[in-house]
Amino acid sequence: MNGKLVAGSIVLIAAIAGIGGYWLQEYAFYAKVDFKPGQEILLTPLTSPVPEAIPVKDLQGIDATSSPLRFRACFTTELTLATLTDTYTVYSGPTPLNGPSWFSCFDAGKITDALASGEAVAFLAQANIIPAVDKIEVDRVVAVFPDGRAYAWNQLAPGVEQ
Repeated sequence: MNGKLVAGSIVLIAAIAGIGGYWLQEYAFYAKVDFKPGQEILLTPLTSPVPEAIPVKDLQGIDATSSPLRFRACFTTELTLATLTDTYTVYSGPTPLNGPSWFSCFDAGKITDALASGEAVAFLAQANIIPAVDKIEVDRVVAVFPDGRAYAWNQLAPGVEQ
């Protein structure tokens, strides 16, 4: 009887820890982003290192203070891929990271596949968006699809081992 109580306690503690860990990863640290009007999404032009705002609609985003890599955003733009590639810096090595499952507009797997196939194009939104800590640089990247759907995220700058 005593062994059942110990085993039951272990199972209960493991279940509580598992649920707690899941909640921390999926919900605890995320908050909706309040974008500044006129400065919602920035892209870095080919002719200048200073990012500039692009027109966007239907913008929604999340972020967390617990990690500089938790930013995600979904939106649409009326700018064509041709205009974007002629005007803004294309980003090499885009790597969208998975977001929480409840932020369903951002699907890192589909974005990655579209970037790999050439369907979508990634642009540098802003280099070193987060002040460097221990020489780790974080860039904000925007991927745009031909129909105007677009997604933004933060990632470690190229050359930084992940």
